[in-house]
Amino acid sequence: MDTAIFKPLHTPMCSVVCSTCNLREICLPVGLTKEELAYIDERLVAVRHKVARGERLFQSGDRFDAVYAVWTGFFKTCIASKDGREQVTGFQMGGELVGLDGIGSRRHEVDAIALEDSQVCVIPYNELESLALEVNSLQQQFHRIMSREIVRNHGVMLLLGSMHAEERLAAFLLNLTHRLRARGFSSSSIVLRWR
Repeated sequence: MDTAIFKPLHTPMCSVVCSTCNLREICLPVGLTKEELAYIDERLVAVRHKVARGERLFQSGDRFDAVYAVWTGFFKTCIASKDGREQVTGFQMGGELVGLDGIGSRRHEVDAIALEDSQVCVIPYNELESLALEVNSLQQQFHRIMSREIVRNHGVMLLLGSMHAEERLAAFLLNLTHRLRARGFSSSSIVLRWR
C-alpha cells in the first residue's frame, strides 16, 4: 500500500482502535469479543483519512490495496458509461465498507466520491486477510459483509430493471431511513443534501 497518499489524522502516539469506536457495533468488528477486539486493535486500521466533499477516495482503474470503513460522512459509488453518463451504484455511510469492488481484480471498478467532508478508516487488505485467518469471527463477519453486498447488488438490479422512477425513489428513501435508524438517527425525518 502506498501510505504516502493517505493523510493520517492521528500522530503515532494516538492510534486508531476499533474497541473504543462508537461504530464498532455496526462496522467490520461487530460481534467480536473484548479479547478479539484487543487483539485486532492497532493492527486492523492503518490510518484515518480525510476526504473532502467532492473528492474521490479512489477511482475506477486505481490499484486495490485497502478497504475503507466510513467513519464520518457519506460516499457514493458510481460508474461512468462510455458516453459520459454517471450511474450511481451505491451510497455508503458511517460503519459501512467501501472498496470491496477491487478484491477480485486488484483494481477498483467504481469511483468512490465523498458527498460531504468525510473520514474513513484505511484497512490494508493484506492485514485484513492475515487477521481474518487468526480471528475466525472477523473472517465470518467479513464474509457476512460481502454476502450483504452481493444481495444489495441484486436488489439494485431489481430496482433498475422493474420499477418506475417514483418506486425507485421510495425504495431508496426506505432503505436510507432503515440504515439511519440503525445508527441512532430519526427514521421519520432525513436531510437530503443537494450538490
